[in-house]
Amino acid sequence: MNGPSDSASPSVPTAPSLWTRLQMRYQKVLDDLVPYKIPRWCVSIGLMVLYGVRVMLLQGWYIITYALAIYLLNLLIAFLSPKFDPALQEETEIEDGPQLPTRANEEFKPFIRRLPEFKFWHSMTRAVLIALFCTLFSVFDIPVFWPILVLYFIILFSITMKRQIMHMIRYRYIPFTYGKRRYKGKEDGATSLQ
Repeated sequence: MNGPSDSASPSVPTAPSLWTRLQMRYQKVLDDLVPYKIPRWCVSIGLMVLYGVRVMLLQGWYIITYALAIYLLNLLIAFLSPKFDPALQEETEIEDGPQLPTRANEEFKPFIRRLPEFKFWHSMTRAVLIALFCTLFSVFDIPVFWPILVLYFIILFSITMKRQIMHMIRYRYIPFTYGKRRYKGKEDGATSLQ
């Protein structure tokens, strides 16, 4: 009875099925973390502080730090940008999807981010963990004159944010909302029944 239908032999999990199960568990953990916005960001900021302290104490890995900063700047710009860019729609006149109003008499349309908050957090945290991992190996500690990198990043950040703010002003959108407005009702002057 050594046929293929012999169910007495234990099945060994294959690498693809193991990888699929790991991916499903990872996705389940991510799904469970969605409602905990403040704790997620606190952990990520803690990881960034840990990374900064590690780089300062060890006096190295400036290229890794510069690459991390550029990547985080790219994520920030995507987070602040609308999914449907009015500048591109103005040029092509495509009417696909919701658009931001460009005139005062147009209908309000909600701001939809190009990079949602959760994906921003996930990408940032993953990048900081990868950068922390890279600081464990001296092969990534390339000697550079770090003040030039800092100066270049400050200039790049200033120019990029100025362009983004000008885009926000031109197309009249604010990428931050504070939730739904709550209106107070009229206070009732009648006496309550006893």
